[in-house]
Amino acid sequence: MVQLDVEKTIGELTIGEKVSLTAGADFWHTVAVPRLNIPALRMSDGPNGVRGTRFFKGFPSACFPCATALGATWDTELLTQVGELLGEEAIAKGTHIVLGPTINIQRSPLGGRSFESFSEDGTLSGTLAGYVTKGMQSKGVAATMKHFVCNDQEHERMAVNSVVTDRALREIYLLPFQLAMRIARSACVMTAYNKVNGIHASENKALLNDILREEWGWDGLIMSDWFGTYSTSESINAGLDIEMPGRTRWRGDALAHAVSSQKVHEFKLDERVRNILNVANFVEPLGIPEQAVEKGLNRPGDRKLLRRAAAESAVLLKNEGAVLPFKKSKSILVIGPNAKIASYCGGGSASLHPYYTVTPYDGVTGKSEGEVKFSQGVYSHKDLPLLGPLLKTTHGKKGFSFKVFNEHPSHGTHREVVDELHLVDSSGFLMDYYNPKIKSKTYFVDMEGTYTPEESGLYDFGVTVVGTGQLFVDGQLVVDNTKNQKQGSAFFGSGTIEKRGSIELKAGQTYKILFQFGSAPTSDLNTRGTVAFGPGGFRFGASRRVGQEELISQAVEEASKADQVVIFAGLTQEWETEGYDREHMDLPPRKR
Repeated sequence: MVQLDVEKTIGELTIGEKVSLTAGADFWHTVAVPRLNIPALRMSDGPNGVRGTRFFKGFPSACFPCATALGATWDTELLTQVGELLGEEAIAKGTHIVLGPTINIQRSPLGGRSFESFSEDGTLSGTLAGYVTKGMQSKGVAATMKHFVCNDQEHERMAVNSVVTDRALREIYLLPFQLAMRIARSACVMTAYNKVNGIHASENKALLNDILREEWGWDGLIMSDWFGTYSTSESINAGLDIEMPGRTRWRGDALAHAVSSQKVHEFKLDERVRNILNVANFVEPLGIPEQAVEKGLNRPGDRKLLRRAAAESAVLLKNEGAVLPFKKSKSILVIGPNAKIASYCGGGSASLHPYYTVTPYDGVTGKSEGEVKFSQGVYSHKDLPLLGPLLKTTHGKKGFSFKVFNEHPSHGTHREVVDELHLVDSSGFLMDYYNPKIKSKTYFVDMEGTYTPEESGLYDFGVTVVGTGQLFVDGQLVVDNTKNQKQGSAFFGSGTIEKRGSIELKAGQTYKILFQFGSAPTSDLNTRGTVAFGPGGFRFGASRRVGQEELISQAVEEASKADQVVIFAGLTQEWETEGYDREHMDLPPRKR
């Protein structure tokens, strides 16, 4: 990469090249123009950590406490250090632009993405976001404040109209962006999916040009949220520099035609290109090559900072009778649905694969000097717990085989395996999965392993898909999610609800599990109003059926005998996730 003479470069670009620069090349990269030394820039999600370019089988990353937790620290020095580490993680992932921080106002605790934002208070949100941005950009990485603006619900998020008065807009929604910009002007801003007073944010000239650019004097790059562009001429003229992701829907030939017909004047196109080239110059000192190999850090100092951030995000509201801290020498009973799972981040674009996790139960066990016991209390899963980690491959490894075919399972033994992977996680979002031997968007996957239950009883199996899926136990079809599908909240709202089936299993007996998946085009589910993210996704789980009252009774009995009791309850990424708002405040699984 080299520093560009921006005005000279604009003069040398053809109309076609200018148009191409205003949309992504793929899901994570901008378009390069090699003849003029214009590089492709890499972007990555960033609210909980820098994931890199892959959802499916991605490289591990540092997982930070969610923004709501960081907001509870009120610590600008800590948030600056968080931003610095985010910048270093981005560099390790070959990323020039981090899509964060998220600084929308938490207008309701039911919002599916509220955990990505710092607070319901604009001053606190803006201040902390400013210091995260300052830290990140001190490392040379471009930060992206999002989602501009009035983005506070997930239900019908691409169509919802946020109707606000000028005073509310200024004092509630714009305030955190304005305050953050005073501390550190982010190199980029991402527009929201929603409308603001009847006009989509990505084509709202009053917001993008009149306020952000003219009034605030900000001159960075404005990008759309993913698939959050809804027009050609209107968005260009309003100030939206780049449509993400690629391949383009609204730029390309449509924009070239708009320029030739002067619906978009060329000087307006030049404005968009200028902002893109300026960001290329901003990140040029990083020296990150195009298509850089993604790496990890996971350094001792980083782990120490993450633990500190998590500890300082915890707020003790009451300590009646000086119960805390616990005495290490006494016995402890650990209760609760979140005790033996590592609930480390919400769902959606903030999710990632952390370097390591520790469940609360394991953490307590590791620090206690006395006896530690466990009682479930209740189950709180929305969908059945993932089955993948409980399976074994034919070679005895934890997990299952993942075999890809171009042909439908009805072809039997005449199908050719075009790819084979070993997986452990039985939830996979295939938006970035690719194999050159796959002939079309329609393909099929057989996932196979063995399962040996520890207890006898009636077991429920569940399947959620963007596509179609059937789950077999020893050749018996237990779950058929190929027809009469209903839309649910999984996979950004594009997946089905979980379809379940049950079968009696015996303890100690080994069963063959086969899950046959068909990619997104095999489904006839109506996903109008959702974002289409690639070829599909799958999730399959299982659990022995047991009554909640029985579990609670067991926990109460155990608690009566214990010296000390700690309960781990709350939400998981099933309940708080992009594309879905919760219906009520009840803790899972209780319903009104």
